[in-house]
Amino acid sequence: MLADRTVVATAVDNELSTRRLNVMRIGYAFMGVGLVIVKWPILLQGAASSLPVFEGVVACLLTAMSLLAFLGLRYPVRTLPILLFEVAWKVIWLAAVALPHLIAGDLDAATGAILFNCSFVVVIVAVIPWRYAWRTYARTSGDAWR
Repeated sequence: MLADRTVVATAVDNELSTRRLNVMRIGYAFMGVGLVIVKWPILLQGAASSLPVFEGVVACLLTAMSLLAFLGLRYPVRTLPILLFEVAWKVIWLAAVALPHLIAGDLDAATGAILFNCSFVVVIVAVIPWRYAWRTYARTSGDAWR
């Protein structure tokens, strides 16, 4: 069983070139280091306990994402869903929250700051091997239910 998984992992890893894997690693590093700079101080200085509940949840969630991003440095293909999640939530936020405010012309400073931060998702979009992700997650049969 373990040998089968190793063969599958090797085949998948060989499907993407070393250069492509290293480009993905750049995305993981960009995401992980950015979150270390912005979110880790909140937790390390004990400031998270004084935040409103949902801001504290976001700080903890994004800190966990940074840890998973660092795992992506070692396993870029296996942790691809982390990059996909990062793109998904930011694109949804941009479309559902920021865009209506931009259209209405009533973007406040806090929303503008988040819009600026979320605009860096273009780096993550650029490093994802989209053809591979589509083949792997949309075109391939799912795992058996039983």
